[in-house]
Amino acid sequence: MKKIKVLIVDDSALVRQTLHDILSSDPRIEVIGLASDPFNAAEKIKEVLPDVITLDVEMPRMDGLTFLKKIMSQHPIPVVICSSLAGKNTETALKALEFGAVEVIHKPALGTKQMLQESSTLLCDVVVAASRTKAKRISNETTLATPKLSADVIIPKARPDAVLQTTEKVVAVGASTGGTEALKVFLEAMPRDCPGIVIVQHMPEGFTAAFSQRLDSICQITVKEAANNDTVLPGHALIAPGNHHLLLKRSGARYFVEIKDGPLVSRHRPSVDVLFRSTARYAGRNAISVIMTGMGDDGAKGMLEMKEAGAYTIAQNEESCIVFGMPHEAIKLGGVDKVLPLDAIAGEIMRTYQYNLKAG
Repeated sequence: MKKIKVLIVDDSALVRQTLHDILSSDPRIEVIGLASDPFNAAEKIKEVLPDVITLDVEMPRMDGLTFLKKIMSQHPIPVVICSSLAGKNTETALKALEFGAVEVIHKPALGTKQMLQESSTLLCDVVVAASRTKAKRISNETTLATPKLSADVIIPKARPDAVLQTTEKVVAVGASTGGTEALKVFLEAMPRDCPGIVIVQHMPEGFTAAFSQRLDSICQITVKEAANNDTVLPGHALIAPGNHHLLLKRSGARYFVEIKDGPLVSRHRPSVDVLFRSTARYAGRNAISVIMTGMGDDGAKGMLEMKEAGAYTIAQNEESCIVFGMPHEAIKLGGVDKVLPLDAIAGEIMRTYQYNLKAG
């Protein structure tokens, strides 16, 4: 299998070497060059065309955004923004997604061995996902050492008779690569009288607050980064904070969310499987779940659990996905009731919601 050729662009020699060591340890990936700035990177691209570029946003001589624009206008190559995401960098990273970057991730954490292992796993998976936005397909197989844990490590699976009966509706959404744009399209189409929405989008800590604020400024509904014990309300969407799991809970007639630490689940934190399992447990047939664009299978098992609990389940179709991984895995497991293009999902949810209101 042909390896994914990666060019690393960062002004820090330590970061370049760290990224090189991490990516080179993955048998799917070959690092073909290290560049200290965009000018150096441009010269290396002339020598060997990479499949994926990892790019910092703040560099001397030319910033990452300007270089990203040049790449996308002259010879588009999948770009992963690898940044500290501190302060103004968060807004810059959001702009990078608008300018065509595939994904934004934290620079690998150099604290504990576990932190480095987790960030290394995420970095390699994101680079592989970025390469899959092209026509060429590669193996899903991974040989990374980090174990792939299930939602069992965060929340036990509900018994068939354990789902609480309720009339309040809730929508649970999971997305990964390409999801930032997909969520924008989806949430912009949701009216103020929509049911409460809880969302897991795979993204790093420090990024979700600004992402939520930007969506809030353009959507009819209220969008915010979820905080522990936030109530799930009609006309509101709560997005899982980066690097934390999001669980739906219920107390009496009130849905609320719990923000929880814990290991990576299905190789992610936050994990769609964790959100979907908790929604199956506490909302059951009163839930609608949506799985959107993304690499891997996070959310597939959770969506099947939701369907088994009586929820209505929707997957984004292949044609409108950046990466048709997560929806495809959910469909293969038999957890999907309906497959729809992205721009039809909001309308389907509202039709189902309004029908159930009349029926109830």
